[in-house]
Amino acid sequence: MKYLLSLISLILLAGCAGGPPIDHSYSSVSQDSRVRYVILHYTEGDFPRALSILTRGSVSSHYLISDHPPAIYQLVDEGRRAYHAGFSAWNNDAQLNFSSIGIELVNPGYQDTPQGRVFFAYPPEQIALLIGLLKQIVARQHVTPDHILGHNEIAPQRKSDPGPMFPWQQLAQAGLIRWPDAAQVAQRRQAFEQQLPDIGWFQNKLVLHGYVLPCSNQLDEATRQILVAFQMKYRPARFDGIPDAETAALLDVLTSTVSVAP
Repeated sequence: MKYLLSLISLILLAGCAGGPPIDHSYSSVSQDSRVRYVILHYTEGDFPRALSILTRGSVSSHYLISDHPPAIYQLVDEGRRAYHAGFSAWNNDAQLNFSSIGIELVNPGYQDTPQGRVFFAYPPEQIALLIGLLKQIVARQHVTPDHILGHNEIAPQRKSDPGPMFPWQQLAQAGLIRWPDAAQVAQRRQAFEQQLPDIGWFQNKLVLHGYVLPCSNQLDEATRQILVAFQMKYRPARFDGIPDAETAALLDVLTSTVSVAP
């Protein structure tokens, strides 16, 4: 009798192994992708070191793009969380590991020299692969142009990657991000050269652009670091963190236009 009861139990368990039946014939309209951001990084090291850290360490990224030769490696499925952003925020979103895809590009980052900090360029073939990958991600996940960001934009107080040598304008020309119209910037720069807005104006514009920053009305270190991150992206020829007429014009155009040209 005990043998019979055990056999019946095993049969019942086997029948339930696949779980209860689920009807998939309905779908809610109130949904979107978990992925809302793409965050770009440099590795600050060569490919073997980066691959070891990203596959065996406590940090990770969804993709790693090597430099010599350029190739794309997927390390984490897009549906799963990777640990690449750390303490981070943009607009009303925080802890962006939960809502982003991280892409690491093999690049030494920078070297401190007696003449100052020197950043390293990216091979054109590596950027071409990145643009192709970004287009695929945007098509799959519907990431908006304002949500393709550098690590230094979401963590400006502690990060500098992907650095001033990263060719953001190429991403704009590929239709992936917005870019300030040069004619509008030149026009507004003339006005700002006559009278530069106060630091409160800059802080409000930076927050409107997406940075998370307390508006202290003082040129504090936090504001300087955010200005550095902004200038690295849109005015990489000079990123000293000083509010000037050109920075004001760039901010004004980016925060007051719906669409801008590369």
